Amino acid sequence: MKKVISYITFFVLIPAVTVGGALIFRDRQYAWITLCVALLSCIPFFLHFEHRADVKRLVTVAVMTALSVLGRIIFTPIPAFKPVAAFVIITAMYFGGEAGFLVGSLSAVISNFWFGQGPWTPFQMFSWGLIGLVAGFLSEPMKKSRIVLIIYSILAGVSYSLMTDIWTVLWADGYFNISRYLAALVSALPFTAVYALSNVVFLLIFARPIGKILERIKVKYAL
Repeated sequence: MKKVISYITFFVLIPAVTVGGALIFRDRQYAWITLCVALLSCIPFFLHFEHRADVKRLVTVAVMTALSVLGRIIFTPIPAFKPVAAFVIITAMYFGGEAGFLVGSLSAVISNFWFGQGPWTPFQMFSWGLIGLVAGFLSEPMKKSRIVLIIYSILAGVSYSLMTDIWTVLWADGYFNISRYLAALVSALPFTAVYALSNVVFLLIFARPIGKILERIKVKYAL
């Protein structure tokens, strides 16, 4: 039952709120949409709280979110070169897709207090969150093979652009204009390439050392 609720939240409720909010409110009331996405992102994670040790899991997720936010701010001078997806993926690899989704979603809304909030925020929350969710399903293959890790990191960079550019089209036209969408994807290719490259770089640097720490935390607290 918990998995059913989680999947409904991830694949029905959050996308409906994100896209529906953009279509109905456009650039108005985006703060409420952002709040709804943030709250919905927490539901699947907290559904899996079963014992007191899960508080340590929450603290770990908070630390990974902080690292993700800090990393995005530190690399502000380099457009599109950001470690957010890397920290999201690492979290999901060791603590599951729900934790990955939560880190991705919160990283977007918290870091945008620095970069600027707007109607694009819910799309960033959903995009990074979904990258974390899928990473949870691929955790074991990515732990065992760097090739799998690299391939997914590249796909994560491309998928982020595919999802966030939906907002670009909805904001401009008020409906999904396929021609504008394709044009937006083409114009964003340099940034998408840099972002995909940054995912590979940060994961190759951080996946193993941070992964070892997270693994020790899991064993120590029986998470």
